[in-house]
Amino acid sequence: MRKNDSELSVIVKAKDLAGYIFTVTDKSPKKFRFTFVSRLQNMSLHIVESLYRANMVYVQDKTDMGHIARRKEYQKDAYVDLKLLGYIALIAREQGCILPKQYEQVSVQSTEVTRLLIAWSRSDQNRYKG
Repeated sequence: MRKNDSELSVIVKAKDLAGYIFTVTDKSPKKFRFTFVSRLQNMSLHIVESLYRANMVYVQDKTDMGHIARRKEYQKDAYVDLKLLGYIALIAREQGCILPKQYEQVSVQSTEVTRLLIAWSRSDQNRYKG
């Protein structure tokens, strides 16, 4: 996925993760279509949505507590969804919905998104503390 100059790297990586999940689940057995496939796809899209929402919350300064709290909430939603995505991907691998190598790639990519998300949250925390 091409990176826009104004787009955060965490969003770019989350979009790459979502794209990969759509690619690997396209070939999953039909019996998993309404359980693992839809959950993995929807969860990956919700992660991207939460990151966009967090990025769109404009915080004026460190006294803008309402906007700071809203941005933190969206970031937290994305973090929780990343953890759930990892768990659902693990169960999907164990049940034969995705291959072990595909699970490994989902894990690597979701870990990278999580790392970037935590760095973004810490950056916000340092910027707006006090």
